[in-house]
Amino acid sequence: MQRRQLVTPSSFKDLVKGNRSCRRFDNAYKIDEQVLRDLVDLARNCASAANMQPLKYVVCCDAIKNEEIFSCLGWAAYLKDWKGPVKKERPSAYIVILGDHNVSDKFWCDHGIASQTMLLGARSMGLGGCMFGAINIKKLKTALNIGDHLEPKLVVALGKPVEKIQIDELNENGDIKYWRDEKGVHHVPKRNLDDIIIGSW
Repeated sequence: MQRRQLVTPSSFKDLVKGNRSCRRFDNAYKIDEQVLRDLVDLARNCASAANMQPLKYVVCCDAIKNEEIFSCLGWAAYLKDWKGPVKKERPSAYIVILGDHNVSDKFWCDHGIASQTMLLGARSMGLGGCMFGAINIKKLKTALNIGDHLEPKLVVALGKPVEKIQIDELNENGDIKYWRDEKGVHHVPKRNLDDIIIGSW
């Protein structure tokens, strides 16, 4: 698979803004295991609280196993009439982030840092993704034969995006719920910068 060159720092803001939670993909587009290993390697080099490095990973690009992982996830809670993508729009790969209790019982925000870093890396390759915390943990551990000392923290779904996602300024009613319009565009309201900076000296 052809790799795209990583972005330069001057385009980092565009990379961050382009890294939306994508939930619809071209399932015919395949992601190989090496791409997933490269993304985990980015996470491996991230900061870790007390440098404990307690995270472990399961990578998956197998179509059958992907379906098992898919069935363990909760999709888009705000879209009440949508139960998740149809089969042709499902992710091509997953990375499961696990906390290893044999290393530490505290994982702090390590899994969030790792997940965001991998998603930024994926976006720089022209891919998209979404991190999931709504997980049927018991079902997932059974499907992937995950040991008792490993705790699923997040699942990162990955693929070639087929949906348009638009960032909107939060309107005056303050509704932060994402939504889709009649053309299928996914809208994500964001708070104004001046509303979140509460102090300046």
